Amino acid sequence: MDTKNKILDAAETLFADKGFNGTSLREITSLADVNLAAVNYHFGSKKELIKAVMSRYMNELAPRLENSLVLVCQQEQQPSLLEVFSAFIEPLLSLNVFRENGTSNFLQLLGRGYTDSQGFLRWFLTTQYPGVITHFVEAVQRAFPELTAEDIFWRLHFTMGTVIFTMSSSDALIDIAENDFDQSLDIGDVIRKVIPFVSAGVGAPLQVK
Repeated sequence: MDTKNKILDAAETLFADKGFNGTSLREITSLADVNLAAVNYHFGSKKELIKAVMSRYMNELAPRLENSLVLVCQQEQQPSLLEVFSAFIEPLLSLNVFRENGTSNFLQLLGRGYTDSQGFLRWFLTTQYPGVITHFVEAVQRAFPELTAEDIFWRLHFTMGTVIFTMSSSDALIDIAENDFDQSLDIGDVIRKVIPFVSAGVGAPLQVK
């Protein structure tokens, strides 16, 4: 394996486990068995390394997800919000083919981008991969046209919070399902369980009486 990918693999492992703030470059170089000069040469800074770790996944995910959302928007009948959110399943699970435990790792990293207050990373993802957000919002508007731009902002914010909390504790949830309910689940099952919940939340009545 070349030096650049050794650094990316080590950074991904540590970022997912300890967070972006909790991981030092020294820990990354130690795990990758490289020196700090190699990190600076290939990436220049910790922020650029974080972007590179996320881009490795997003470059694989974004085209699949955009295509899946476009298909939802192009169907003749008005889509349901359940159909809109279900469009995420196959693209996300395809990350397991791309990298071992890719789906879980990516969702953990995405969650870290929010819980670690990595504003630059959220900006990077929305500006570098704008098609994902554009097609997703378009699909939500087709399914629930009564929602204003402000409604969508808040509901997608709440959705992201639910998804991040769920995925950050997915290993524990899978263990609980096995121990308490005798269910053998994987990350795909967890995703399928959360989708009806967030779909119903985005489609909730616009006013509370």
